[in-house]
Amino acid sequence: MLDELYVHNVINHAEKYVDGQIHTNGIENFWILLKRSIHGTYVSVEPFHLFRYLDEHTFRFNSRRGNDGERFQRVMEQVSGKRLTYDEVTGKGKAAEKISH
Repeated sequence: MLDELYVHNVINHAEKYVDGQIHTNGIENFWILLKRSIHGTYVSVEPFHLFRYLDEHTFRFNSRRGNDGERFQRVMEQVSGKRLTYDEVTGKGKAAEKISH
């Protein structure tokens, strides 16, 4: 599915690291920032919540050129009218049963 939306090119790092606009700098930047946040800010990440940390980091990375006010407004637009219960966050209750089976 992604191959329909994006052009995929390959860099052989044994030969070179950049070929015009083809490089791995963006994804390498993403992963190092994620690692720093897990080891520094969050310290420990439970596997059950990993997708949430990844979602948050993806949002931060994709909106890194904006300012705090723009990011806050975007978050508020996306969470308005949605409800997240304690049981969903902690993995208790019916939502956790569906995931574990």
